[in-house]
Amino acid sequence: MEAIKQCYQITADLIHLLKEEVNKEEFIQELDELLNQRQACLALLAAPQNEKEEKLGGVLLQQDQELLKLLHQEKGNVQQELKNLKIKKASNQKYVNPYQSLQIDGVFYDRRK
Repeated sequence: MEAIKQCYQITADLIHLLKEEVNKEEFIQELDELLNQRQACLALLAAPQNEKEEKLGGVLLQQDQELLKLLHQEKGNVQQELKNLKIKKASNQKYVNPYQSLQIDGVFYDRRK
């Protein structure tokens, strides 16, 4: 019973963390720590012994679905940030050295026999 309550609490903390806006570095550290705790807790879960554990397990499954949705959203946000950063970096590089990416066209090799 204790393991399922602990998993329920850790999952609730994860959902709360994903819904609030915090500093990215702190967010990543806390997210990683909570996910590791949750993984260890899920390994300890066993089959429900009574009706109360079964209900809590059903609530935990619903929380898990919400958590997965929020984690996918956060993953998409991070991927979008990385994409924007690459575009910004390339744009900045073109501004600093505009002739770097020029292709040399019009060079002819004249072969005469």
